[in-house]
Amino acid sequence: MRFTSVDALTGGRFVFGVGAGWLEPEIRNHGVDPARRFAVMKEHIEAAQRIWTRDEADYHGEFVSFDPIWSWPKPAQRPYPPVLVGGTGPRVFDCVLSYDDGWLPNYGPGVLERVRELFQRAGEEGRTVRVVMMSVPSDPAVLEECEKAGVDVVLPWLPSAGLGRVEREMDAFETALAEMRGE
Repeated sequence: MRFTSVDALTGGRFVFGVGAGWLEPEIRNHGVDPARRFAVMKEHIEAAQRIWTRDEADYHGEFVSFDPIWSWPKPAQRPYPPVLVGGTGPRVFDCVLSYDDGWLPNYGPGVLERVRELFQRAGEEGRTVRVVMMSVPSDPAVLEECEKAGVDVVLPWLPSAGLGRVEREMDAFETALAEMRGE
């Protein structure tokens, strides 16, 4: 629950992204039956939400179970940080809509069409969700396409590299944003 400390220290700017996993050997290595991974994820999220919203929390499910515990600090975002579900698989929108919070996909071919599909489905179900897109390239045209598609937040792609390279990528992203805005 250390991310609740991050959320509290940053005044509620923590982004809580979750995923059920896609790499079967890795899922099995973590002791989870791949066919049950969505149920396992759901229980972990429900348990965390209970801890975040109660002074004394307990939870008893099939995969997660604990007697009353106490945990502070509580998140700054109320009642808790939005649950942003990652992934692009066929069941991802079911998960996104079950939490009513948002989708956290990586930018890639066809993803903006899926954003429109998610918004349409959410509207049909009387729900609203947000989209936070990761790994968006430093390209003003791509940033504009994301904005037109209704993406709420774009996060740049950053390399696993030294500080100089990361700073150059961040500068390129800032330049692309400014160019997109006509600044």
